[in-house]
Amino acid sequence: MRIRVKFRKYGAMKFVGHLDMMRYFQRCIRRAEIDIAYSEGFRPHQIMSFAAPLGVGITSDGEYLDLEVNSTESSKASVLALNSVMAEGIEALSYRRLTDTDQKAMSIVAMAEYEVRIREGYKAPCADFKAAREAFFFRPEEILITKQTKKSEKILDLKKLVYDFHILMEGGSPVYCLKVSAGSADNLKPELFLTAFYKFLGQEFDPLSVQIHRLDVYARKNGEMVSLGEMGEIIP
Repeated sequence: MRIRVKFRKYGAMKFVGHLDMMRYFQRCIRRAEIDIAYSEGFRPHQIMSFAAPLGVGITSDGEYLDLEVNSTESSKASVLALNSVMAEGIEALSYRRLTDTDQKAMSIVAMAEYEVRIREGYKAPCADFKAAREAFFFRPEEILITKQTKKSEKILDLKKLVYDFHILMEGGSPVYCLKVSAGSADNLKPELFLTAFYKFLGQEFDPLSVQIHRLDVYARKNGEMVSLGEMGEIIP
């Protein structure tokens, strides 16, 4: 039986990296007495996988973990059991049983949605964001940038990797709202997009000047983007 757990990550736990998060959940699952299945072989391990690793320092309301279990309690009881053993900064939000047609989260991720806020003490890069957004993102037919990979450089067109870009104003400060390609094929980090945006404005982007927050992760289903959290069924 396959289970998808949705959780959020906030506070000091945003500084915990992906590998440590894997080890953290392995312990929490044991302590919560989730009847997880183990692999066979000389060194059995819990059968689990994350949808899309979250960068260090980024918070999120939409992280996903797929598990294989032998048996299970109800969704409500399982969420309560997990949260009873978790530290502040990680909270399980839902626990759903996947159907036979639902694929693994890590293999179907297509888009991620973010909100990026400027930290207190840092200045906004411009005054007229409506005009800046129009000139940078909507007028050009392509926005070419250079992405540094482990072995070489790669030319990317942001227009093909960004589904939506708009800017909200909160208390006179901008909130960058982004929907970008995610997954193994095409993956765009918000930092790379903002680096290009700030460069267009004639400024240098400082990663420490913003707080990135992931709202959710989506997969393409029947031609539409669907939240990974909407897949599967609640266990009564």
